[in-house]
Amino acid sequence: MDNPIAIFILLALFALWNLDFISSLLNLKALDPQLPDEFKGVYDEDKYAKSQQYTRVSARYGIITSTYSLTVLLVFWFVGGFGLLDEWLRSFGWSETITGLVFIGSLLIGNSLLSLPFQVYDTFVIEERFGFNKTTPKTFIIDQLKGFLLAVILGAPLLALIIWIFATVENAWLWAWLSFTGFQLLMTYLAPSVILPLFNKFEPMEDGELKSSIQEMAKKCDFPLTEIHVMDGSKRSTKSNAFFTGFGKHKKIALFDTLIENHSNDELLAVLAHEVGHFKKKHIIQRIVFSIIQTAVIFFLLGMVTNKESGFARSLFDAFGVTEISTYAGLVFFLLLFSPVSRLLSIVGNAISRKHEFEADAYAAEIQTTPAHLITGLKKLSADNLSNLTPHPFPVFLDYSHPPTLTRIKALKALQ
Repeated sequence: MDNPIAIFILLALFALWNLDFISSLLNLKALDPQLPDEFKGVYDEDKYAKSQQYTRVSARYGIITSTYSLTVLLVFWFVGGFGLLDEWLRSFGWSETITGLVFIGSLLIGNSLLSLPFQVYDTFVIEERFGFNKTTPKTFIIDQLKGFLLAVILGAPLLALIIWIFATVENAWLWAWLSFTGFQLLMTYLAPSVILPLFNKFEPMEDGELKSSIQEMAKKCDFPLTEIHVMDGSKRSTKSNAFFTGFGKHKKIALFDTLIENHSNDELLAVLAHEVGHFKKKHIIQRIVFSIIQTAVIFFLLGMVTNKESGFARSLFDAFGVTEISTYAGLVFFLLLFSPVSRLLSIVGNAISRKHEFEADAYAAEIQTTPAHLITGLKKLSADNLSNLTPHPFPVFLDYSHPPTLTRIKALKALQ
């Protein structure tokens, strides 16, 4: 292999795999058999041992799946799979848009089928073993089919539009970026009312003390709450969560039924105040702006990569054994080439996210005039989800969008 771009991508893929591998090993090494004093009374010895075993099993599973994915990619690449697939599809004489849809669709379907056994193992072996899984085989199959149909109905037209834009329009990267951004914002708006209900039931919360307390808190926070829903999270897992959705003056809050079942009203209000804190601190807008800027850079660089007159584009396609320069293949190759930058951006994004979590925690403590309820809520959530209580700082730096629970508790106690 004498193509410098191919060498760079290969080294980058191995470097990223090694980074994840080292991160996992450090996390395993950091496991402390001694239960932190802060969690005594929330964890007993058996539950704490179970949480550590869950961390070990999940880490090993992650190492195996990442190794498998990298191996499949390299084998497909080195046997000339990209070039053979492109030549075969071009032999049908379709337009570039149709060829591109089938090219990328074939890769995605192939990847999904190859990863399906691991999804089954994760859901029905690992999650089942640790008492999380509530998904039936029927629900699992239906979810897979729904996901596939959504990809065809929503993803395929967007992909076709982007391929067409790059093939026919001047300043294609700009129009592709605007189209993608518009689609992204539209999905953010439609997801709560159209997409999420395809997978879960959202029932209006019954009148009572909890609903009244949530409405009073929203009024106190000047939060434009219009709907409060309970989601049947227990249909698939015993894990708990809560989130809010919506734009402008129409905000909706959804609580997992498992969250309501396992927490007191004060703890639930603390968790929701934290979510409201993200809104009041404009974290959601900041994340959207960051994502929009990131996609602008990606589409600009994609335009350079797929420029048929570019020597760089020629070298990139030669690296993957593809004769014809095209937008659709360039998109796939560019994502591989961009992977180190993508990882760097994710590290930056995670750092910003962790900062936002601290700010939302502080807001919740301020609204409730005490951090006590959020602290007990965080402890229970950690116990319910068998969270790793003593992660190593390096994987936290690399991958954690939320600070470790102990770190959050210390920050909350400092506010007292």
